[in-house]
Amino acid sequence: HGPLVESGGGSVQAGGSLSASCSFSGYTYSKNCLGWFRQAPGKEREGVAVIYTGRNSTWYADSVKGRFSISQDNAKNTVNLQMNSLKPEDTAMYYCVAHCRVVADIYDTGFGYYGQGRQVTVTA
Repeated sequence: HGPLVESGGGSVQAGGSLSASCSFSGYTYSKNCLGWFRQAPGKEREGVAVIYTGRNSTWYADSVKGRFSISQDNAKNTVNLQMNSLKPEDTAMYYCVAHCRVVADIYDTGFGYYGQGRQVTVTA
């Protein structure tokens, strides 16, 4: 598999918006689970959002539902994460992941290939 190339993220004040994108070239884009997880210092990994490209269905962590949106760009083999109404507790390193897995509505943090990560910092 090739590298997962992430872009976006950054810093914003609470209530603001950021976006992130991930290129999945080198991976099977169709019929795959592609998405994002995050990890804050001293905390466990947390699944954020995934999209099943074969059926265009999505999963979101309860903590981001209604604020984050994941979408796919089939022409570019990319998946985008739009983050709105950001909160300080959203501050973390965000990693895009291929071949992710969600079982019984629980994101499997130990499954899949992931990129280098992009920092998202939300200040109060």
